[in-house]
Amino acid sequence: MKLRVGQTLVSTVDTTAVIVVRAGAGADEVAISCGGAAMVDSAAAADAPRGVAEPGQQDGTLLGKRYADDELGLELLVTKPGAGTLAANGRPLPVRGARPLPASD
Repeated sequence: MKLRVGQTLVSTVDTTAVIVVRAGAGADEVAISCGGAAMVDSAAAADAPRGVAEPGQQDGTLLGKRYADDELGLELLVTKPGAGTLAANGRPLPVRGARPLPASD
């Protein structure tokens, strides 16, 4: 799927919804999945068939957290949490940690 910044993706197996915050050159054709099933654009969510989550893909997503893959230049912001694991091209996406603030000395 070709991703664009601002695009909303929803899961077909749980309640997870994300917004694409960053889609670098490596994210041109990437397969985003949640719970082992492909995510779809929110505009097409009503017509998308509901799937069944894979048991090994149930680590969950956290509201307001960013999940990123620096290799792909991809960053997703969770707007609705769910039980599925977010993945890009079959590789689980880790939660992006907070950036350290500059010293105030």
